[in-house]
Amino acid sequence: MKLNDRKIRILEAIITDYIATAEPIGSRTIARKYNLGISPATIRNEMSDLEELGFIEQPHTSAGRVPSQKGYRLYVDNLMQSRKLSQEEADFLKNAISFNVNRIEYMMEQTAKALAMLTSYTTVVTEPKSRKVKVKHIQLIPIDESEIAAVIVLDNKAIKNNIIRVRNIPDTDELNKISSGINGILKNCSAEDIDSGAITELMRSFTQYKDMVTKVLKAVISALHQEEDVHVYTSGVKNLLGFPEFSDVTKVKNIFQTFEEKDMLITLLGEGDDTSADKIQIIIGGENNMEELRDCSIVRANYRFGNNSVGKIGIIGPTRMNYSQTVAVLNEIVKKLDSVIGAFVDGEDGGYDE
Repeated sequence: MKLNDRKIRILEAIITDYIATAEPIGSRTIARKYNLGISPATIRNEMSDLEELGFIEQPHTSAGRVPSQKGYRLYVDNLMQSRKLSQEEADFLKNAISFNVNRIEYMMEQTAKALAMLTSYTTVVTEPKSRKVKVKHIQLIPIDESEIAAVIVLDNKAIKNNIIRVRNIPDTDELNKISSGINGILKNCSAEDIDSGAITELMRSFTQYKDMVTKVLKAVISALHQEEDVHVYTSGVKNLLGFPEFSDVTKVKNIFQTFEEKDMLITLLGEGDDTSADKIQIIIGGENNMEELRDCSIVRANYRFGNNSVGKIGIIGPTRMNYSQTVAVLNEIVKKLDSVIGAFVDGEDGGYDE
């Protein structure tokens, strides 16, 4: 049995109607609402074939049918019409990420909020990170008789200030010499580059100040690891409560717990920094391999930071989500983030405010 044009038009009608109403649809309703030029009896026969082929299914004992995961997959891969955002929607997204762009973490929060507001779904955004953050400069500054400030500047424009307690603080000239020596060894080093050889060289160079240099080294490694860690922002988690599919308290509780697990969210968005994965991906229902989200679909994409694809965005909603609108929104936000972050990397925005 093959899909003919008539079956495809009926399947499209079922999917369109179910996305809009969340109600199973029967042959009489299709005949009345959609001008297909065929009788309810013919539609009913075609629906039986579609069900046998696995593209629609019958929930409970209702006479109506709903799309199956297989039906949605056929729809998004072959039938879905591309949609352009209205000027109002495009301006809304632009304004959401253009304010205070020199604070990446704020921009990511605003991006997640804007997407949740525009789609009425749940959004997850990871902050852009370069693959390896490196030390740009370290400066030791005396504060008082027992404390110094270790100012650590990284090549992603982040600045980390660490207060270090020491027994005997060298004078300013000596601290400058120590700073210069540490820079000579650690400048342009990532966390992976600070190996036993670099540590041995530091300890050998500053035998008299071994305790202080050890604490500075720990602060540097901590700063590098913090910047390489993936920051995740979510918004609109409670939006799911507005969909009848999630009226079951236990089901919603499991979903909410998923959004509290950072590692699960990162897995949901796709692991790794695949710079070739520029296309939007649509994961429907059980395709995501997470039991808690088997009733959800995820539309996700990467955005670029320089030449690396290190930022990820996901929009999560029911399997009957408005895929066409969601894809259009995600396409637009990715283009705008690519542009804004490209300017940020080139230094056009004034730097990173810690």
